[in-house]
Amino acid sequence: MIVKHLDDVIGTKDDVDTEGWNSRRLIFKDAGVGYSVNDTIIKPGAELEMEYRNHFETVYCIEGEGEIEEAATGKVHPIRPGTLYVLNNHDRHFLRANRGTHMRMVCVFNPPLTGREVHDETGAYALSE
Repeated sequence: MIVKHLDDVIGTKDDVDTEGWNSRRLIFKDAGVGYSVNDTIIKPGAELEMEYRNHFETVYCIEGEGEIEEAATGKVHPIRPGTLYVLNNHDRHFLRANRGTHMRMVCVFNPPLTGREVHDETGAYALSE
């Protein structure tokens, strides 16, 4: 059994902070469960362009408000607590947090992340060996 608390991650190497987001990485590939889990903060006013070519991602919003835009169609979906979206076609997208509020998201990746990934120029994570 694996038991962790967010407090165990904050301020460690598994707490990755960037200009637009802060990802607290909770479960990694080495756990052997077939997925990874991050508790991620999208910072107020951030606009992120991403496309996970090598991973499927499911995201569940638990705090804040914003939107996700499908790059292929321009369709915009509002995000608020209780919203879930799945990037089941490796969808290129724009994720935006409203100004004045962050969005807190629980992110599940398959295949699982190692915890050391960084976004490349396309907004994707490389596939780990």
